Amino acid sequence: MVEEIKLGRYRHFKGKDYEVIGMAKHSETLEKFVVYRALYGNRELYIRPKKMFLEKVGKEGKLVKRFEYTD
Repeated sequence: MVEEIKLGRYRHFKGKDYEVIGMAKHSETLEKFVVYRALYGNRELYIRPKKMFLEKVGKEGKLVKRFEYTD
């Protein structure tokens, strides 16, 4: 199953909010990346491989989503 990523606000498992503004593709490998903006500080833009964006990570002994869609 291919999980799609909605545009909008997400909360990182460490507590800060980000806005997914689009998807991008590496020009040579065609790997998919998520393009997102910090909703704090100077609102920097970031990219992260889609696979990593969707993965689960350990927090307090549990597996949780790295980014959780909020709206």
